Amino acid sequence: MRRHALCSALLAIPALALAAPPATPEKPVVDVYHGVSVKDPYRWMEDMSTPEFKGWLRAQADYASSVLKTLPGRDALRKRMGELADSGEITAGYEQAGGRTFYLKRVPGENARKLWVRAGTSGGERLLLDPDALPGEGGHHSIDWYTPSPNGRLLAIGISRGGSEDSVLRVLDVAKGTFLSESIDRAGLNENGVAWLPDGRGFFYNRHPADERYNKSAVLLHKLGSASTQDVAVFGWEVSAKRTFAVPDLPYISTARDSKWALAEVLHGDAAERSYWVAPLADLKGADTPWKRIIGPEDKVTRAALAGDAVFAISQKKASRRELLRLDIAAGTQSVALPSGDSVLQFPVVARDAIYVKALDGGVSRLIRVARKDGKVETVQLPFDGTVQEISAGDDWRLLVRMAGWTNPPQVLLVDGIKTKPTPLQAPVKVDTSKVEASRVMVKAADGVMVPMSLLTPKGVARDGKRPTILTGYGAYGISLEPAFSASRLAWLERGGIQAICHVRGGGELGEDWHRGGYIETKHNTVGDFLACAQWLVSNQYTSPSTLAGTGGSAGGITIGGAITARPDLFAAAQSAVGVSDMLRMELTPNGAPNVAEFGTVTNPSHFKAMYANSPYHRIRDGVAYPAVIVTTGANDPRVDAWMPGKLAARLQAANPKGKPVLLRVDFDAGHGIGSNIGQALDETADVWSFFLWQMGDPAFQPTR
Repeated sequence: MRRHALCSALLAIPALALAAPPATPEKPVVDVYHGVSVKDPYRWMEDMSTPEFKGWLRAQADYASSVLKTLPGRDALRKRMGELADSGEITAGYEQAGGRTFYLKRVPGENARKLWVRAGTSGGERLLLDPDALPGEGGHHSIDWYTPSPNGRLLAIGISRGGSEDSVLRVLDVAKGTFLSESIDRAGLNENGVAWLPDGRGFFYNRHPADERYNKSAVLLHKLGSASTQDVAVFGWEVSAKRTFAVPDLPYISTARDSKWALAEVLHGDAAERSYWVAPLADLKGADTPWKRIIGPEDKVTRAALAGDAVFAISQKKASRRELLRLDIAAGTQSVALPSGDSVLQFPVVARDAIYVKALDGGVSRLIRVARKDGKVETVQLPFDGTVQEISAGDDWRLLVRMAGWTNPPQVLLVDGIKTKPTPLQAPVKVDTSKVEASRVMVKAADGVMVPMSLLTPKGVARDGKRPTILTGYGAYGISLEPAFSASRLAWLERGGIQAICHVRGGGELGEDWHRGGYIETKHNTVGDFLACAQWLVSNQYTSPSTLAGTGGSAGGITIGGAITARPDLFAAAQSAVGVSDMLRMELTPNGAPNVAEFGTVTNPSHFKAMYANSPYHRIRDGVAYPAVIVTTGANDPRVDAWMPGKLAARLQAANPKGKPVLLRVDFDAGHGIGSNIGQALDETADVWSFFLWQMGDPAFQPTR
């Protein structure tokens, strides 16, 4: 296949006159926050059930589709992305139990990941569940999560429709490949699965009330074969008068194969610090369960795992990059199992003879082994510098480790102690990355702080200031943008383009201090870091403002929205993907209360001041020449309601009606993107990249006149 290659000097092509986007009614509402009047012209969108909003959303989607269809290079780009994505089998989601290994797999040509099982770690495999073969009313189905029973004979599984993440809990008989009678709705919060009883006759799961999506939930015990109405609540909202829970508190229970205890975990909304409670597994008796709190928010524990009569917890109370603590449950004592060092400790995994800790060191993963017997600390030698994406401990306590890198396709390794070299269990995808290189640079922000940025470029890329470049940033919740592989990404790089990832403050790349550096009242640093990275790319002649695009998704919508409103001259185009854009109204959404811990609340005067200053929707000014913007959303998004991207698009369209195009692309069979299939993901990316290349002046993407 012959693919278009960008010439060294992009042509200056006159802009095509576009039809105006659909009109958006303005119905201003004025709120007063701490003496400050704030006008909201599109408050009416927040009732997404009205025919007016539904009609407007459909009209905007049709308009975006009609514009994108005029870009002649789009179909060829999408085809090439599909070819790359079909380079080989992709597996993920490994779980082990009962001598079986469960995983998700997509083979070339298929649109969805299917659930498979195999004997041991390398035996014969068998298809267990094809989500696209499930009966339902329209839309596609997604496998959201699953947990095998201890003997591996049953599988608790969450299935949702249309990317909604609104899981229905089913139980699958592994041998027969059929569902049992269980069908429990409102189980969408069990993102990490359920906790089975040791005998496999029941499990603990989280369920939210009928009138809530994220809040006021509790953990219930379900016995197989019984009706869900008979399930007993054992921990969480209004279970016991002895324990008070806040509205956004999210409870879970975990069990361990070598422990007589149950460990209850409470996520306090989206705060980094969690609380933990323990009780004898045999004494879980509903409201009368004798729970004992062993870790509170003041201990600043981010993750913990149960191991026999101990809990291993990662704490950032004394060190930003964290330490691993060992808590003896019966004795109530505490000791340091792994002291803080240069690496950021992320989470522990329990094996028979050791605790394995995933850590982040200079942007790449390390796997540290702490022996349970004598506390000896060693580092597992991984085959390349990349990201440990998954760790699963089997019945024999050996680990399955899935890892990938910027230029390394995913690989699954069998880790059996420290003395044995990890064994590859699956050949990586066969895709040529020899012409691509990854590097890491440090960029000085406006306040002097050095910000990491990862660069993905063609080898020997010309520093001519004209490379089509996409800069991505996130910056929230302490989440790190770690090295990850994407075969379809090569479709951009092989055209001579560059992709850059700015590791802005608000993320967790350099520990909790880095997170707090872009948090509530310091949130402006997130945007400032992103702009510094953008300017660095221009100053170092990788690209120019006419060939630079910025992207941010979800909480990264704050990042990209802040960047284009602060420096509209620095970007040719931008994408806000399912982005948070109205920070003043976010906390009133179904997912709003948990996010107060990360973004703040308008009820606090100092929080409001920072939120108002950083809210993309409120930063837009009339008459400003903003870059071309494509706003993307899913109609079924449970995390960022579709009205929020809608407001952003409408305000940009109104601010400069004769300026560069602003499109609102809507997938009516998708949500936040988590449940989308490969076809949906590639279609959206092809649309966004084509939009960028159009605005960058690539001749192959200019609409015919």
